[in-house]
Amino acid sequence: MAKTLDTFYRSQSLIYKYFLYFLTIGAIVFFFPKGGQFKYEFQKGKPWQYENLYAPFDFSIRKTDAELQAERQQFQREQIPYYRFDTEAAREVYRAYEELFPEYFPGTGLSARQIGVLRQQGRAILDSLYLRGIWDGSDPPLSREVYLVRNNQARRMRFDSIYRMDALRNTIRDLTESVGIPADQAEFRELLLRIAEPNVSLDQELTGRELENQLSGISLTRGNVDEGALIVAKGEVVEGESLKKLESLRAEYASEVWSANNYYFILSGYTILVALVLIMLLLFLKRYRPDVFRNNVKVTFIFFNILVMVFLTTFVVKYNEALVFVVPLCILPLILKTFFDARLGLFVHVLTVLILGFVVPNSFEYIFLQIIAGIVTILTVSELYKRANLFISVGQITLIYILGYFAFNIIQGGSLDNVVWVNFGFFLLNGMITLFVQPLIYIYEKMFGMVSDVSLLELSDTNSRLLKELSNKAPGTFNHSLQVANLAEAAANEIGANAMLVRVGALYHDIGKMNNPTYFTENQTTNNNPHDELAPEKSARIIIKHVIEGIEMARKQNIPDRIIDFIRTHHGTTLVYYFYKKARERDGEDPDEKDFRYPGPVPFSKETAILMMADSVEAASKSLVNPTYSIIDEFVDKIIATQMQAGQFLNAEITFKEIETVKKVLKQRLTNIYHLRVEYPE
Repeated sequence: MAKTLDTFYRSQSLIYKYFLYFLTIGAIVFFFPKGGQFKYEFQKGKPWQYENLYAPFDFSIRKTDAELQAERQQFQREQIPYYRFDTEAAREVYRAYEELFPEYFPGTGLSARQIGVLRQQGRAILDSLYLRGIWDGSDPPLSREVYLVRNNQARRMRFDSIYRMDALRNTIRDLTESVGIPADQAEFRELLLRIAEPNVSLDQELTGRELENQLSGISLTRGNVDEGALIVAKGEVVEGESLKKLESLRAEYASEVWSANNYYFILSGYTILVALVLIMLLLFLKRYRPDVFRNNVKVTFIFFNILVMVFLTTFVVKYNEALVFVVPLCILPLILKTFFDARLGLFVHVLTVLILGFVVPNSFEYIFLQIIAGIVTILTVSELYKRANLFISVGQITLIYILGYFAFNIIQGGSLDNVVWVNFGFFLLNGMITLFVQPLIYIYEKMFGMVSDVSLLELSDTNSRLLKELSNKAPGTFNHSLQVANLAEAAANEIGANAMLVRVGALYHDIGKMNNPTYFTENQTTNNNPHDELAPEKSARIIIKHVIEGIEMARKQNIPDRIIDFIRTHHGTTLVYYFYKKARERDGEDPDEKDFRYPGPVPFSKETAILMMADSVEAASKSLVNPTYSIIDEFVDKIIATQMQAGQFLNAEITFKEIETVKKVLKQRLTNIYHLRVEYPE
């Protein structure tokens, strides 16, 4: 039954990996640009490094952005604006004139005929004013000519032929003189000035709509290149007309509408290449990181980070390909090294860069710079929980970007003329964004339940709530845990294991003893041993129970699973031998081992194996009386040999050589603890 369940679990795990594999391929291909890829790389002002290039099909030469912008600006400068003539406003002026004229000329001093003539002359002046219109002056003149819209008909005219409201006094004076009104008729001019109102204003909506129509009519191309025509010759400098033709051909490839056949060919090509890259990743994990490969959460974490980087880069390229170096791709090896190891981080980074080579412009330059930056990231970043180390590493990464880009441009151009200096600013921005890796690590820890060195450093604080409680309730166990932590950390450093992880695991491995501290000898302050009054089976249950209670306690305090593994495995499936032997002496026969055996599992990593050895050696060393070099040497060998014979390290992936190194470290440390001196011969 157990074998069937194990087979089922393994098959389910494999099915999930297949699902994740194909899902990631589909997502990456979906992010890729929907068009053909231009297979040539070129830069302005640099020689064409390939054979002569002839047009593979007819295509139009596209205008550059600068040319299109210049044409738009020219249209804007030359546009003739539309002004609206308000007929109703002119009628209101005539009505006001008829109402106010009698008030200004009540008939005294002038004959009826003179007043009638004067009234007619006033109407003639108003006719002159509103034949052209009076501009309100609310906006600056846009051009020398305008379209004046009157009664839904537009008439083109010079702008200066329209009267201006701010110059109306002089205009009225000239008009009154032209019709023969004496200059001393100031009341008449004041009347006209009082009633005159502007009736010509800019029609912004109509003007804007007309401008949009003109701009939309601008042609995006100029001229054509026929199939078979020479575009650029080998060794020719890419500039001027050849540059425009190459850019037009590349754009034609990128924006070409896919036919059914074309679509499936390109899609299948993308899919095969991405599938090859990802299968390399899975094979690497299975061959060199089997523990990661077996853990679906870790595999999902790696694929998720690849997808995030591909999505960010493709999004930036579609938005503005000039910003491609702003994407902080070095966050990927930083994160993977934090949670796994340097080799896996660099391998995944290189594969991700290869995938992105299909998307980015100047792919060779991009791939070279990103791989070099990734190598520098792996080599320089260490102890990420120290803030200064992160700043130093990011500074080095940014410097490598700048130096690499600078060298690339010098090699290709032979001068500094073609260096895009704004890219240096992009590299600095890239470095600043890379500093965001710290909060990102915290987010990933919560999302995927993983543990980084930063979290381990926080957990190692002996003033934390759980360890503080342990020191208060079980001070002997707390001191034992500190000693084990020191021993295990020294051993882990010697064989290249995760020293920080094993130290934290050692600090928490015995927290279950807090519930019954006096049942453990290190916490007994008197000669009264509560086990003297208990049967060996019951005593064994109390001792064994500290593992289960420790696991429950750790889960309630949200201790990560990687630390709980140390609590679960630090005794493996060994016997509580003292009480087992006591029961055998009592009964005269071997008791049932199930009552005296820890539930396990056995250690399954180097770190958990080291803790088991250090814990057993440190606890048993308390029983040594007058220890010497030879006694300690034999004592350590005996304890670890017993564990090996019991098969406790079969799943730990630790070699005999590493076990011997651990034993050597433990002997040296115990010698220092007991302050042994050199034994002189008698």
